[in-house]
Amino acid sequence: MPQPTPFASRRGLLFGAAAVSAGAFLTGCTSNESDDDKPAANDRPAADDKPGKPVTIGFAGPQADHGWLAAINDNAKKRAEKYSDVTLETTEGSNDTAQQIGQIETLINKKVDVLVILPADGKALTQVGLKAMRAGIPVVNLDRIFNSPQAYRCWIGGDNYGMGLNAGHYIGEKLKDKPGARVIELAGLDNLELTKQRTQGFDDALKNYPNIKKVARQAAEFTVESGQAKMAQLLQAQSKFDALWNHDDDQGVGALRAIEQAGRDDFLMVGGAGALSAFEAIKADNGVLKATVLYPPTMAASAIDLARALGQGKGVGGLAEYEIPASLTLYSAVVDKENVDRYMSTGFK
Repeated sequence: MPQPTPFASRRGLLFGAAAVSAGAFLTGCTSNESDDDKPAANDRPAADDKPGKPVTIGFAGPQADHGWLAAINDNAKKRAEKYSDVTLETTEGSNDTAQQIGQIETLINKKVDVLVILPADGKALTQVGLKAMRAGIPVVNLDRIFNSPQAYRCWIGGDNYGMGLNAGHYIGEKLKDKPGARVIELAGLDNLELTKQRTQGFDDALKNYPNIKKVARQAAEFTVESGQAKMAQLLQAQSKFDALWNHDDDQGVGALRAIEQAGRDDFLMVGGAGALSAFEAIKADNGVLKATVLYPPTMAASAIDLARALGQGKGVGGLAEYEIPASLTLYSAVVDKENVDRYMSTGFK
């Protein structure tokens, strides 16, 4: 289902023209309407690519021990390099909450203009988000949300429920004419709320297709090794099924190994997140992997855009409001062979 790329659509949102054209200015001069009748939003400042007030952005994320997290760091750094008016202060990524809190406190003490934080644990880092906000440093909370909205000025992140929903609808449309269709699910870590949300979305989508039944589910750990082990168990337990949804493309690498070792090619597979390896397999179209549902790491680039706008006191081009939004939930587009070329450059390794 071709969709505008999240990256492209957000760029359009952030960098839409803010200035009134010369023609509009002349029309205003000759119009019978008074200036007081004109919408104020026409003249409000909006972020664009032109250099503006210098902004120092502090960026703190967890350890890049997963392809998606590495892509988050890479997207943030490359986006900051795009702007001559942005200085990016980055921390060494850590999954230790106490260490990450210390790193963020260092950025607060440096008096950076804006903070972008992807917390290792949203609940555990809520207090340091509050500390930054109370110190007058606006926080862009990236993906893993703090427990209190007072701990951030803006939240931007992916849609875990939407991932499952769109995966379910994609599979449902492929199997809607097949009586007694059977699907299985290879989930991520079950102790994470995001895994529960992805499964709930998937289950809710399948309710629209009464001919389809989910017959098995295994939880892996977002790693290649766990994906291979858990997929092998599913294949052993289920001699026949029609579709598989795998929550994560990294663990999907292992799942595909298990599928190849078992000599199975009698079903379709949908992945999750948007790894480059998945895009390449979808484009080749010579295996079971037919689509993946995005959880775009380009959100980190957009977080830098938002932080820059905050630091410069500007709004978002294309919106009438003076301020940036309080939250932005990114769309989980389905990428298949029809639109994979559009998304190839956003795939993470």
